[in-house]
Amino acid sequence: MWFIAAILSAVFAGLTAILAKCGIKKTDSDVATAIRTVVVLIFAWVMVFLVGSAETITSIETKPLIFLLLSGLATGASWICYFKALSMGDVNKVVPIDKSSTILSVLLAIICFGETEALAIKLIGTAILAIGIFLMVEKKQNAQKEEHRAWMIYAVLSALFAALTSILAKIGISGVESNLGTAIRTGVVLLMAWIIVFAKGKQRQIKTLDKKELVFIALSGIATGASWLFYYYAIQNGVVSVVVPIDKLSIVFTVAFSYFVFKEKLSRKAFAGLALMVAGTLLMVVFK
Repeated sequence: MWFIAAILSAVFAGLTAILAKCGIKKTDSDVATAIRTVVVLIFAWVMVFLVGSAETITSIETKPLIFLLLSGLATGASWICYFKALSMGDVNKVVPIDKSSTILSVLLAIICFGETEALAIKLIGTAILAIGIFLMVEKKQNAQKEEHRAWMIYAVLSALFAALTSILAKIGISGVESNLGTAIRTGVVLLMAWIIVFAKGKQRQIKTLDKKELVFIALSGIATGASWLFYYYAIQNGVVSVVVPIDKLSIVFTVAFSYFVFKEKLSRKAFAGLALMVAGTLLMVVFK
């Protein structure tokens, strides 16, 4: 079941980037992040009550709770950086860098949790992933040159925080029902996102939001909520160094949708990079 959950996580994560990109053409990325987090939180708590795990919240021990809160902070930081990068750069450029968090997540899982089964395969798969990512983020030759690469800094920071999220969540979700764990961490993300909005004085923009973009922001929140629920179920019940790469296969869906929606085409090198990322992931999955 955790294997299937990881695949479903990838499908919904792939939709998230596209829907979010559609929702931040005019809307500020910080405001969009804060709004979609509200949707994710509602989605998460609905699932908590549906599975009946709300009553167990008082029995959560201190250590898991602390790590859940820390993973929420890491997620919030990753989200803010990720959607800032999306608002500035092409989806096909931002997403591969964000997915590089896979490399650090796998290495940390091996070190922190002793997931050394098929170690050689995991290391080879990780190396192939790294090469694929390098090819995908290579600057494309086109007529419209970017004035700056600030988006790349945000994308790299997003990847670093995302890697920390997986490790912290694995520790925090131990002994905690996965839906409840997701809801608690989402609450932290929500608080963090709105603090940033008010700190930057962007709350006034909420009244002038484009209704069409608001719909896409809400849909991206629902997709994120679904992706999270499946992802943390898989993290809790499966092998982190296998779950994370499967989840990152969402890049295949993202690239496909970006081609049809935004007409963002891949160069031959970028396509080769995508193929290597998929090959590296499948190598770790098949020989898990």
